[in-house]
Amino acid sequence: MGRIVITAALCLGLAACMQPEPEAEATGIVSSQSIPAAMQGVHAKQLFGAQGQGSEHAPAAYGSYAKGCIAGAVALPETGPTWQAMRLSRNRNWGHPETIDLLQDLSRKAAAQPGWSGIYLGDISQPRGGPMLSGHRSHQMGLDADIWLRPADNLALDRTARENISSISMRRANGAYTNGNWTRAHHEIVKAAAQDPRTARIFIFPGAKVRMCKEETGDRAWLRKVRPWWGHHYHFHVRLNCPDNAKGCVEQAAPPPGDGCAEAEQWVRNILNPPPPDPDAPKPKPRRELTMEDLPRQCVAVLQDQ
Repeated sequence: MGRIVITAALCLGLAACMQPEPEAEATGIVSSQSIPAAMQGVHAKQLFGAQGQGSEHAPAAYGSYAKGCIAGAVALPETGPTWQAMRLSRNRNWGHPETIDLLQDLSRKAAAQPGWSGIYLGDISQPRGGPMLSGHRSHQMGLDADIWLRPADNLALDRTARENISSISMRRANGAYTNGNWTRAHHEIVKAAAQDPRTARIFIFPGAKVRMCKEETGDRAWLRKVRPWWGHHYHFHVRLNCPDNAKGCVEQAAPPPGDGCAEAEQWVRNILNPPPPDPDAPKPKPRRELTMEDLPRQCVAVLQDQ
């Protein structure tokens, strides 16, 4: 089926507007009234993972970071003057234009740091976003990006090298501290990403957050956006706010007030001295694979575009 184009109304009947996510306005597509039989019951990651190119709609993020898709995504060029996209076989160097612009801006700032020629970029999103065949639960709207913590000192890597080279861990003591690979340049690059007004959050391992809290002597407002999280010691994760007037995009709640340094210290204390397990804690439920029924209805039209 071809693209669904806006003609008059933004929703084709009440049944098309039953999803909790806000509906689109002036984006080039509208909600689909039904999910085609061929998409029903199929794992959404299979449908989105099979797409090799972005849709030809106007750029629009739909849903939430872990349950959404993107129309009109653009590809970050595989190599630029101050960046290289890694693991090209995954075809995950696609994102919202604002994400691509932010990453290019950040790469230029990184190139000003000693030992860095720019940045190595990990996963952004699939060509049409959505659940991925492997790995992330988020990265579904083209508004998340992973930036390697390995200094990008060689921007002439070929495709084979980009498949085999690895980033470098920055953590010590299971993430309670940074190791000897961490430098002031890492601090400044994370700071530059956090100070960009388009950035909503940055995820990085707790020890890095605590170190940045201790070493920042200037404006500390940016530290609020830097959130401790498990893993994230080979890369840091930048999450953008929903673009202006993006009616179909659901924002994550803002970080709590303050710089978040005391919270990061508590993460470190819990790593070094883990609290006893709660015997009454319920067992975690197994994760269910998402289907198109779980995603905003606009995502049907995003997949249908040829």
